[in-house]
Amino acid sequence: MNNFIDILNACPLFYNIQKDDIYTLNSCLSAVKKQFKKNSFIFAPEQKADSIGIVLSGAVDILREDFWGNRVILTRIESGGLFGEAFSCAQVEKLPVSVMAIEDSDIFLINCGSILITCADACGFHTQIIKNLVRILANKNIMLTQKLEHVTQRTTREKLLSYLSEQGRINKSNIFDIPFNRQELADYLSVDRSSMSAELSRMQNENLLRFKRNHFELL
Repeated sequence: MNNFIDILNACPLFYNIQKDDIYTLNSCLSAVKKQFKKNSFIFAPEQKADSIGIVLSGAVDILREDFWGNRVILTRIESGGLFGEAFSCAQVEKLPVSVMAIEDSDIFLINCGSILITCADACGFHTQIIKNLVRILANKNIMLTQKLEHVTQRTTREKLLSYLSEQGRINKSNIFDIPFNRQELADYLSVDRSSMSAELSRMQNENLLRFKRNHFELL
């Protein structure tokens, strides 16, 4: 864990918690570090939710698949990001989503029950972690609302414009890179890849934007 202490220290779950206190997490919070190969499941569908994950290295996708295997990317979590907190806090018996490593990844897993129930040592950082967790859940709810704004737009063009406009705002620039390739962006926006690619080409011909792979410039 020593190699990743700076990443954990910067994670929102450990906001206002000293580095020295993070070293005690293994025993206090039943935390473990695990390695996952590319395309392997960290949390599988219908698995019981009991852990919160932090990406130490690599990246993971939160996925939902229907009966026929059609996959939608709900979100992507990169180094320092957190996942699984809502389902584990709610003690969901069967996960409605899966979490997959999209590259070789190191993941820090914390038992949610160990966070919510303070230990016998009454560690000083426990109250702060609970406050941080509540703040994270609230922010994730806001992010979900923002995604709904994209996917509930009527047309593929409107979905793209909604998403790209938000990316420009987040990056504070009309030039930025998005974290998805074409298929992943189509999955995220719940649209057909071919139709989306055709729409992007039309938008470029109309001088609304320029793009190359995942690099975009809004005009």
